[in-house]
Amino acid sequence: MKSIKLFITTLFATAGVLSLAATATASDEWYLGATAGHYDLDGQRSISEDYNSVTAGLHLGKYLSDNVALELGYGANVGHDDFDVLSLNSVIWLGEEASQWRPYMLFGANQYDFNDASNLVAGHDDRSTQLMVGLGMGKQFNGLEFRADLRGMGGHDEDGEDFGVQISLSKLFGGTAAAAPAPAAAPVVAEPRAESQAAPQPKPEPEVRTITVRLNVEFEFNQAKVLAIYGDQLEAIAAAMKAHDDIELVLEGHTDSRGSDQYNLSLSQRRADAVKAKLVEDYGIPGARVSAVGYGESRPIATNNTDSGRARNRRVVGEMSFSEVFKF
Repeated sequence: MKSIKLFITTLFATAGVLSLAATATASDEWYLGATAGHYDLDGQRSISEDYNSVTAGLHLGKYLSDNVALELGYGANVGHDDFDVLSLNSVIWLGEEASQWRPYMLFGANQYDFNDASNLVAGHDDRSTQLMVGLGMGKQFNGLEFRADLRGMGGHDEDGEDFGVQISLSKLFGGTAAAAPAPAAAPVVAEPRAESQAAPQPKPEPEVRTITVRLNVEFEFNQAKVLAIYGDQLEAIAAAMKAHDDIELVLEGHTDSRGSDQYNLSLSQRRADAVKAKLVEDYGIPGARVSAVGYGESRPIATNNTDSGRARNRRVVGEMSFSEVFKF
């Protein structure tokens, strides 16, 4: 009856472990391993008073979460067939890093089958169920799990206590191996932000340019009157002279070949003087800055054998050049 009570108590404890595991992260990992142990059974059970035994066996386990496993084990005497043991244990790891040494706790139940009842004290059954608690150390490496623990068993008789030590080496199946810590991310170095405005470009050197303003006033045959159509030219050259008061203008008068040399020389002078008068009187240019010279028919620029050629030769021309600085 006592054995039945102990077994029921163990089932309730195991149910508590299963409930704890259900609240943790589920695991698909199994393990199968070989065990070796030494059991020191209470002498009150044995006629010989010393029932020490070395056992070897197997166990099969299932991880319910990363730190909780449930396992079923079997062991038997090595060298003689005095007894064998069937166990149902819960394993609770107390550390988080499986690849490092960490402690664990065991609790569950062992059932002994004594094959030779003659070694037992009268009144003791050849089958016995006991509660088991234990404490050990273990680690995982290369897909394997090593454990070593000290176990205490009780419940067969009121004042009897059994002890044992066990080591095991198991192969892990399913699940995923603990991933190596991810390498630390390289620090992100912020690129310096480009200035919103480009660096100022060096200013180009000022450029000095030479400006030439030309005047070309043509006249009708035997006339020295300045026609109104030349007003724009006169205004342009007057503006240039006002902007550059250090420049003087020379006006050159010309005629075609008709008429005597003396007459044409006088006519060319009158034409040059007429243009000068326009600049002085209409545009306010000081007379001292304008010179007028007549060359008669001596400097033609076109043939005098045609009307169009003679028209081009009846002219007053002037030219002035000056320098201006252009800044960019």
